Amino acid sequence: MALFNRKNTAPSTTATLAVDPALAALTGTYTIDPSHSSIGFTVRHAMVTNVRGSFGEHEGTLTLDGADPAASTASIDVQISSVDTGIADRDGHLVSGDFFDAEKFPLMTFRSTHAEQLGGDSYRVTGDLTIKDVTRPLAIDLEFNGSATDPYGNERVGFEGSADILRSDWGLTWNAALETGGVMVSDKVKLNFDISAIKAAPQA
Repeated sequence: MALFNRKNTAPSTTATLAVDPALAALTGTYTIDPSHSSIGFTVRHAMVTNVRGSFGEHEGTLTLDGADPAASTASIDVQISSVDTGIADRDGHLVSGDFFDAEKFPLMTFRSTHAEQLGGDSYRVTGDLTIKDVTRPLAIDLEFNGSATDPYGNERVGFEGSADILRSDWGLTWNAALETGGVMVSDKVKLNFDISAIKAAPQA
């Protein structure tokens, strides 16, 4: 991720920017903390309301490069069977062959390929999202939430973001027609990310 630095408020007078010491200090490898992170989704149901869900089991790493932020990377693995929408029957349908087919395809993965700053604390990370046996590009817009040292001495960074996808692009095509017109589940799905990551101790 080409991020995790809050810009100075003073205007820039040159097109060539030196490496910011605050950003350089964040260089390193970070492990996503699943107990303080959320990866979820929002989808339109029956044309009239939204259903929200999340995946309780996920892991990943961020490698931040303060000297060359665009070279930073992100890798995330999500256990499909951990999906939780608050309704057991609906969760069972989602992991079945009608949707994710979790027994055959247990993971959803994201591997970044590019990162860029959009302005201020806003960034875009582009990469490959794999669901089932389909891999397609995905751009995630992110907002940097800051960095801090927690009471246990862990150096943390945080960000939140989202991306809109069409689930049919990944072969998730199940649906049911409504008597009043329209379909039960929208094709458009919003993916939501709220991430806290802990910096790994430097190797001796």
